[in-house]
Amino acid sequence: MRNLFKPLAALAFILLFAANDSFAQFRTDSDYSSLYDSETVAALREHIRFISSAAMEGRKPGSEGEYETAKYITEILESYDIDVISGEAGDVFGLKGETDTLTSRNVVAYIPGYDKALRDHYIVIGARMDNLGVLDINIDGQKHERIMYGANGNASGVATLLELARMLKTNQVLMRRSVLLIGFGASSMMEAGSWYFLNRSFKDVEKIDAMINLDILGCGASGFYAFTSSNPDMNAQLDAQARELQPIVPTLTAKEPFASDHRSFYEKEIPSVLFTTGSYPEYNTDKDTESIIDYDTMERELEYIFNYTLATINGPRPIFNASSELKKRVADDNVFAYYDCDVRPSFLGSADPKVFLERWVYQYIKYPEECIYNGIQGRVLVDFIIDEKGKVTDVKVLRGVDELLDAEAVRVVKASPDWKPGRVRGQKVKSEISLYVEFRLEKKGAKRRK
Repeated sequence: MRNLFKPLAALAFILLFAANDSFAQFRTDSDYSSLYDSETVAALREHIRFISSAAMEGRKPGSEGEYETAKYITEILESYDIDVISGEAGDVFGLKGETDTLTSRNVVAYIPGYDKALRDHYIVIGARMDNLGVLDINIDGQKHERIMYGANGNASGVATLLELARMLKTNQVLMRRSVLLIGFGASSMMEAGSWYFLNRSFKDVEKIDAMINLDILGCGASGFYAFTSSNPDMNAQLDAQARELQPIVPTLTAKEPFASDHRSFYEKEIPSVLFTTGSYPEYNTDKDTESIIDYDTMERELEYIFNYTLATINGPRPIFNASSELKKRVADDNVFAYYDCDVRPSFLGSADPKVFLERWVYQYIKYPEECIYNGIQGRVLVDFIIDEKGKVTDVKVLRGVDELLDAEAVRVVKASPDWKPGRVRGQKVKSEISLYVEFRLEKKGAKRRK
């Protein structure tokens, strides 16, 4: 695996009954809130404090601060017994500017999966390391230097990456696919680190099955979001996760919150999801410090992202076709994505696609006898349009299982009663959606999903 690429501070147990003078010398923060931190919150806090400290000077691409951040990530991952394959200096690359060449680097680590058929396929989990650095600001005609600390953007994403790495390493025996963990350098410069990884550094890009991007995750009180570029498989996985007990559930958004490294993977037609807490008032200012971080919510986000990641590592490979096809259809036919509608289409009064499956599809579907006899089962991915009058049209199979199962899925969707159409800027529009129709067998025959 290595041929693909060319401090941790010890935790101290403090005796609660130590003398006040002795105790005080170990306190580095201004209050005692961290006394009640969980082990995970304590680790997240330690990572963010280091990465967003004044010593890092805002981690401008190519700066000493970005380099020190890369070294820190490397040391932490190695302390978690994770194989860092980019070396001590990282996977170095250059960016030519108008006058000189800027040198940045990616940190790449590897956790192998166990499945012989899937361990040569990868899930990439990434977070950008850099920020804006030190900026000159004019105040009343005077020049002042301001450090853009970037605690939320994106020390929070890097901290989440590190603790997610620890959790995955602990649960490595459950991982069918392998995982690549990447701290991307020079992300603020047109996602340069992720572009370099995909186009110059990593040789098996076609074996990357999906990418999970962690960017701005520290202000969860304002919301927690997932952006998939309307990928039906990733949306289906988010929906499946939401049906299970979770500490927090992200809101699926069809509008991209901001540009980040998932775009490089999207351009390579690799299904990608961005997890983020979205925009915040301190973004790209010198007020983006550790004081704004909501650690308790970050811990819950981490647990959700771990569950989602493990399901992606072990689940079927997501397909990449909906978004590219969607772009063409929007241009040609003025068809909007289901999740892009200002008012989403609704079935029997609900805009949740699960209602359509539960109250129509699984009520009226007929399991083909031949498939029952031969033990054929699986999930058929069906795509269809809901037109301006609410009628279901253009039903087709994007991913089939068997000719008979595919035909039955199309039949029952085509027979759908009218929906209430979606609206964009107050106007009724055509909208497109992709859903899985599941055929599942038990010993005594077919069982409809409830």
